[in-house]
Amino acid sequence: MKEAEFQLVSDHSPAGDQPQAIEALIKGLDRGDRCQTLLGVTGSGKTYTMANVIAAQNRPALVMAHNKTLAAQLYSEFTEFFPENAVAYFVSYYD
Repeated sequence: MKEAEFQLVSDHSPAGDQPQAIEALIKGLDRGDRCQTLLGVTGSGKTYTMANVIAAQNRPALVMAHNKTLAAQLYSEFTEFFPENAVAYFVSYYD
């Protein structure tokens, strides 16, 4: 059975530092880097950058957030970016 492709839905295209960040993250994944960190100020498009990497790699991803508010925001944005793909949200109540 063929898995569905990740179809990124957005009216925007990568801009500013995003194309270079997307390329660097994809190269890291292709190299076999198991963990990578994407740093950026609030509103710089980190979630959109991650969505582009996920779509380009066309494979499941685990995105972690350090608090429940950010986790909910990421869930909301990823469900908009990937309306045809499964997006799950899990919050651990064990700190």
